[in-house]
Amino acid sequence: MSADQLPQNALLVLGASEEHIPLYREAGRRGIPTIAVDMRSDAPAFPFADAAMKVSTRDADAIAEALGDTRPVGIVAGASDAALLTWRVLGLRYGMTYVYPEAALAGLDKAAFHRVVASCGVAGYGWAASDDPGEVTAKATELRFPLMVKPVDGSGSKGVTRITHPDSLSAAIARARACSASGTVLVEEYVHGRQLTIDLFLRDSTPVMTFIKDQHLVAGRSVVRRIGTARLSHQEHRHLEDIAVGLCSALGIVDGPANFDLVLGEDGKGRIVEANPRLSGDSIPRLHEAAYGVNVVGALIALALGEPFDAYLKPTRNAHAGVELLGSPLNVEGELATWEGVDQARNVPGVTDIELYARPGDPVHPHDRSGHKIGMITAAGPTPADVSEALDKATSLLRPIVRPTREAS
Repeated sequence: MSADQLPQNALLVLGASEEHIPLYREAGRRGIPTIAVDMRSDAPAFPFADAAMKVSTRDADAIAEALGDTRPVGIVAGASDAALLTWRVLGLRYGMTYVYPEAALAGLDKAAFHRVVASCGVAGYGWAASDDPGEVTAKATELRFPLMVKPVDGSGSKGVTRITHPDSLSAAIARARACSASGTVLVEEYVHGRQLTIDLFLRDSTPVMTFIKDQHLVAGRSVVRRIGTARLSHQEHRHLEDIAVGLCSALGIVDGPANFDLVLGEDGKGRIVEANPRLSGDSIPRLHEAAYGVNVVGALIALALGEPFDAYLKPTRNAHAGVELLGSPLNVEGELATWEGVDQARNVPGVTDIELYARPGDPVHPHDRSGHKIGMITAAGPTPADVSEALDKATSLLRPIVRPTREAS
């Protein structure tokens, strides 16, 4: 689409993955035209936008050139690290009311974020990073196994490996380097404890919303399979919220969303594993809506437009909710033949939403990273047990039939 065909007074959305679809739906509900930016010609959210530009979300100059004389009314990025620097650059270029904070970009470099955590006095754990494979190997052998090996600038579990013995270091480091733009590898001591994620939405450095969820991983992998509202004592909740608010301050996040992956240890201390200075992915906004009736996507759009956003974050109910992230049943490359049991799963009491991202004929990858999920189920109920029962029942009924591709068979 040429620049003179782009809609005026439109919201520029940096990204058009399945995670961004709620942004386009919310803008459409409010009558705000949208311009989608994504380098993929088959980006899942393109059909939900009023206009699409096939440009990398990392390339601010190319986006500005494609816009021509069109000036967006607001700019927003969703659950993607790739677009955060561009969000800031374009916000400054077009004089937007909201500009993504420069200090928050430290959250995209896992080694830099470790230093931010230390500066805040938060309990830590052993780690090492280097772009020299020999150096990072030597440093890693001095740490306590098991270890997590990951690209320092990666996201979505790409290139992440958990290892229990030094013999596995070489292969894990090579895998992480292949997924790192800088070639830098981070090695961390594995943190034992309760896997949690905390989401905040701040106004004037104070959380308007704070929600904490339990995370359950795919067996043998560092990929989230299920997320559900967590039951914590008031003391535990306050401790973790204080940590997150302190980190937001250190990252310059005064207004808007942020989320952190963390572990609550047996010693009662929260240890931050990763920062995501943006809106959550993995359908967590849907979980928030199902459990509390809040609309974090609406709040983010209001923030981007310079409008008040508190009303979007006021809870209207207090339930429990969970999201089951669906992946391929195979450990090899495959192709989706069909989905079975969709209607039965939708009719399970407690299920509030089902979205299927893969269609028959689509390639399906092993569920070894967040971006390889092929669907999701959301459920809500009065207790965590009710939610788990609904998700267990629905996932037993909803089955992706995946055939190995010829190359994999």
